[in-house]
Amino acid sequence: METATSTGAVVWLTGMSGAGKSTIAQALVKRLQMLAIRSTVLDGDVLRTGLNSDLGFSETDRTENLRRVAHVADLFCREGFIAITATISPEPEHRDNARRIVGDTRFVEVFIDTPFDICEQRDPKGLYKRARRGEIARFTGIGSAYHAPVRPDLVLRTLESSIDECAEQLIEHLTQEHLLQRG
Repeated sequence: METATSTGAVVWLTGMSGAGKSTIAQALVKRLQMLAIRSTVLDGDVLRTGLNSDLGFSETDRTENLRRVAHVADLFCREGFIAITATISPEPEHRDNARRIVGDTRFVEVFIDTPFDICEQRDPKGLYKRARRGEIARFTGIGSAYHAPVRPDLVLRTLESSIDECAEQLIEHLTQEHLLQRG
């Protein structure tokens, strides 16, 4: 069995709802566990049911939600984990703040680049349909903008690569950046 080492990192997956963030995060954590690397997934939807359940979707609450996610990810990173976040994080300021909290050398911003119409077709949680019916105000992509990263560390295109290929691209990137040492 191949093994690897890591001193910790945060892989910040950003993209629209339905882009594949959570699916890719789960595939990556399985690959890392096969390499005996301590890793965890911090899924934005899951965190909103517990740690961030007191927050709504106003700009102030979204900013606070992502600030908390970044601090939790940083705590895992400091303990040698690779913390993989799956959050929409629609604003550049959100992602920049997360990078400041974690530190530039341990932070990897990954844009899950999936066309809007494909995200809406996938709609795994029925959120786009609810937003179009007016049940969800300020839903990213319909009532609120998503600002794609201008210079992410890595771009994954789910229409061109399978989930496993995306996970492998992440492993390769972490290795190239010396955040993962395979041996």
